[in-house]
Amino acid sequence: MLAAARQLLVREGPGAITHQRVAQEAGVGRATAYRHWPQPDQLLLDAMGGADLPLFKDPSAPIRTWLHRQLRQMADELEVRAVAAMALTLAHSALWDPAIAHRQAESVRTIIERILVATRSAVASGELETEISAVDVAAMLVGPIVYRTTMQQGTVADDLIDRLLDSIGTWRD
Repeated sequence: MLAAARQLLVREGPGAITHQRVAQEAGVGRATAYRHWPQPDQLLLDAMGGADLPLFKDPSAPIRTWLHRQLRQMADELEVRAVAAMALTLAHSALWDPAIAHRQAESVRTIIERILVATRSAVASGELETEISAVDVAAMLVGPIVYRTTMQQGTVADDLIDRLLDSIGTWRD
C-alpha cells in the first residue's frame, strides 16, 4: 500500500493520497487502508517518508522561469482544500509529535537545499544579481504561498509569484 501511495504522490501530488485512492491503487479494500492508517495525515506522512519531494527538483535555465513553474505547481496543489487541510494538519502535528517534526524538518531542509542549488546556479550564470541565504529565499517564496492558500483560503495569481521572485534579487534576461 505504501508503494501505491508513493506512486500516487509522485504522479498526482498530495491531494491524491486518500484511503480510497491508495486502496484502489494497491488493489485492496478501503478498510485495509483504514486499519493500517486510521488518520489520513499519517497515511500521507508515511507515503512522503519514502518518496522524494517532487518540487524544486532539477533546476533548469532560465532559473526564474523554472522557479515560477515550481511555485505555480505548489500553489495549485495547495489551492485544493484537502491538500491545504492536510498541510495544516501536518504542520500542527509536527508541534507535538517528534516523528512528524523530524520528517517535516527533513522536507524543509530538502526544499532549502534545492532552492540553494537553483539560486547559486542563477548567480553563477549572471541571471540573478544578488544572492541571499537559501533559508530566507525559501521563506520569502514559499511562505506567502502557503499563507495565501491555507490561511486566507485564496488563490495565487501569477503576478504575486512574479513579485515574490522580484523580492529575492535583481533578475537579468
